[in-house]
Amino acid sequence: MRDTKQVEAVVEQVQKGDREQYACIVDYFQQPIYRYCCRLLGNRQDAEDAVQDILVKAYQSIRGYKPDVSFSAWLYRIAGNHCFNLLRRRRLQGHILRIFRPDTITASAEQQLEARLFSPALESALAQLSLEERNILMLRVFEELTFQEMGQILSSSPNALHKRMERIKRKVRETMQTEEGIPWNEPESIAGTKI
Repeated sequence: MRDTKQVEAVVEQVQKGDREQYACIVDYFQQPIYRYCCRLLGNRQDAEDAVQDILVKAYQSIRGYKPDVSFSAWLYRIAGNHCFNLLRRRRLQGHILRIFRPDTITASAEQQLEARLFSPALESALAQLSLEERNILMLRVFEELTFQEMGQILSSSPNALHKRMERIKRKVRETMQTEEGIPWNEPESIAGTKI
């Protein structure tokens, strides 16, 4: 599949009962959705599990999909909601564990390695963002979506998202400079205002 029209054609075939065609959708979207989940969840294993759950949910709900928005936007919306639910659950579990075992929680070897691979200043800045702000940042910077595409996913106007993105960038920049004095430079392709 090379473009939106081909994706929509395959989705239509799946909606008509050709289940085997869903494998094409999985092949096409598995890696982008994995990258998105990995950046939102901050953990590869959780992201792998989430992608499987998301693609199953999408398959189960595909008959309800209507091309009012692109299939890609619809799928990213499912992915975002799923990740937000996991993050909320994780936060709640963390609070419960701290109550019962405050000094006995240790990070696994994988978690320690991941902590070294990510900048502490960036992680700190991302941690201070709300889930919605983090989602906007991930979609724009890491997934390189246009504000128009993001508007379809987040049910918001491109202009409103552009303004929110500017505030988010300012917030991240200020936090990173405070943490380590490191400026946050975004890629050239993201600096533009493509809508």
